[in-house]
Order: sequence, then C-alpha cells, then structure tokens
Amino acid sequence: MHSIAIYTLTSELHDAQAIAAVTNEFLGSLHIDYNLRGNDFSDYGTHTLDLIYVRTGGTEGLFLQQLPLLKARSNRPFLLLTSGKSNSLAASMEILSYLRQQKLTGEIIHGDTDYIAKRIALLEKVAKVRQQLQDCRLGIIGQPSDWLISSHVDKDFVRRQLGIHLVDIPIQELIDSLLKEGMSEKSLEGAEQIYTALKALVGRHHLQGFTLRCFDLLTAVHNTGCLALARLNSEGIVAGCEGDVPALLSMVITQALTGVSGFQANPSRINPETGEMLFAHCTIPLNMVDRYEFDTHFESGIGVGIRGFMHEGPVTIFKVSGDLTRTYIEEGVLIRNQKEPDLCRTQQIIRLDNPAATNYFLTHPIGNHHIIVPGRHKAELEELVGAKHQL
Repeated sequence: MHSIAIYTLTSELHDAQAIAAVTNEFLGSLHIDYNLRGNDFSDYGTHTLDLIYVRTGGTEGLFLQQLPLLKARSNRPFLLLTSGKSNSLAASMEILSYLRQQKLTGEIIHGDTDYIAKRIALLEKVAKVRQQLQDCRLGIIGQPSDWLISSHVDKDFVRRQLGIHLVDIPIQELIDSLLKEGMSEKSLEGAEQIYTALKALVGRHHLQGFTLRCFDLLTAVHNTGCLALARLNSEGIVAGCEGDVPALLSMVITQALTGVSGFQANPSRINPETGEMLFAHCTIPLNMVDRYEFDTHFESGIGVGIRGFMHEGPVTIFKVSGDLTRTYIEEGVLIRNQKEPDLCRTQQIIRLDNPAATNYFLTHPIGNHHIIVPGRHKAELEELVGAKHQL
C-alpha cells in the first residue's frame, strides 16, 4: 500500500485533457511514490500522508463540499499541494484562509519541484513517526527520583496527545526477581543479572521502553542499572534513567525518528560566550559509541558505569516537557569526549551552533536531563513537536 495518497480538486471550466497532462508532468517531476485518488475522498485519512492537489482555480466551493467528510475522517492538518499553474496557488490561499477562520490547521506545499519533493519527504517521515508512537507502551519502574521535582507528567494527557500508554510498575517487582535469583557479588556479573531481569520485565509487561528509578538498586542489590540501560537501548528498547518520564518521552521520539534512543545526560558546565557545554552521565546506548569502557557508577563508586566515546561531529540536543507544551531543539558539534574523574563517566564537550542558545539552560530549562543524538535533526524534530504542529 502506498503511504502517500493524492486527492484532486479541479474546476469543470478547465479542459480535462490539458489538466491531466499538467498533472502527469507535475507529479512525475517530484519523483515520489504515490497513489493518485482523484476526486474520490472516501478513504481520506487512511494513508500515512494525504495530499489535496488543488489543480485549478475555482475549486474553493468543491473543497467546502468535501470539508465535513474530511474533518470526520482525519484531524490532521490539511496539506494543499499546488503546481503554480491554472490559478492553483490562488485557490489554495483562499482555502487555507477559510480553514484558519474555522480554527483548522493546514499548509500550502508550493515552490520549485526540489523543494516540494523534500517537503513531502519530510512530512511523510514525520507522519510515520507519529504512527509508530501510537499505542506504544512505556513503563515507569518505580516513581521518578525524588530530586526530579519538575519532571512529572499527566499520563492521560500523554495518551490523548501521543497515543503513548505510560504504565506504573513497582520497582519491588524488579528487586524481588533479582533477590530471588541471588545477586552476584561481582560487579559485572551483577550488572548482567540486572540486564536479564529488566529484559524479562519488559517482556512480561509488553513494553517498548521504560524509565527506571535506578538509584534504588544501589541500596537494594548493591549494583547499578547503567550497563543494562546501555545494552537495552542498543537493542531498540528505549531505557531511561532516574524515572525521568519527560526524558523517556524525548528518547522514544528520537528513537522513532533517528533509530537511536539518544544519550540522556545533564549539563555539568556551560560557557555562554563560546556555546561550549559539558554533558555527562554514567550510561549511553552502546550503538551510539565507537568504543566504551567500564568504570564504577560515579556518585556511589559501586557497580558498573559506562564510559562511552561517541564519534565527533554534528549532534542535536532535544527535550520535550512533561506537559508537551515546550521543547528545546538545538544543533551543535561534539568536539571531544573526555574522562575527568569527578564526573559521571560518559562526558561530552559540545559546542552549540548558536552560543546564545545556552541561555535557555540558565533561565528556563526543561529539567536537567537532555537527549543528545548524532546528526542534525532540528528540522525533523521541529516538524514533529515544534511550532508548526502541536503534538
């Protein structure tokens, strides 16, 4: 099944043969895979991406006739494709103006063929991510750590907005399973036992990811979840630290968009003048690093912490707030990895492209944890969670 469907609006005043020729030439120039549905809107809203190709002027009334059906079938923004011929753009502007008056959202996709093709490709990718998030089950294993005083979420609201189910799981379930098996006194073997127990818990509760109140393990089983989280993230099971649910939601989004969960870390130092920041944490997905080594967990000095060395180059820093109303999305460059003894084990020096963007961390941050992913993904993330459309 094609993921892109194109529906058409055409005035009867225009020559059908001439319009068909223009349509074939225009759509062919975009080099996209699509299903041309014509003026049959009966399956509108069932594809990954639905485009309404306004082929001519004089089609505003035709759109108005279809609008009740379109609203009933989908609540997504209306995407109006134009060729720039036969007053296509003018009609699209009138339609979009009407939609805005009705408090409905939409966009005119117009420009040269390269721009239109890139725009459609981005919209298709983002739409697939939204589909992937639907009915995703994420576990909160233990409550958020006591110090995360700004990082709580409304589970029902997240379900309505993103389609994500947040499931509370007592951490005692994990601890009991570890104690039942008998914890190894060897740090690495004990860390592997935690990995095995967490993976079994994920299977029992049918989870796609979770966040763990990991510091409770320090006293309960005298080990850490750092290695387990690093491995599970590399296997595609999104695994966050400290019971931080907004960080978990951010990681699930980056996983769906980029294929990696991202490095959940907190800033340790900031230079507002140069835009250089030091991020650190004791775990990182193993599929994000060129190499890694074991150390102890920083704060406790016990268990197994991960010191990962990520490839230097472009990165994106991302965070969504627990109420889904705010985001931070900035690009920069990982200029070096380091290994200072008095910090969490994985340490990254990142220089933001825009040094002024460091002001956010010092004036209105979204909690302390932020997610770092390789590559430049600002445009994709902004389309998904930014100002263009609401989550």
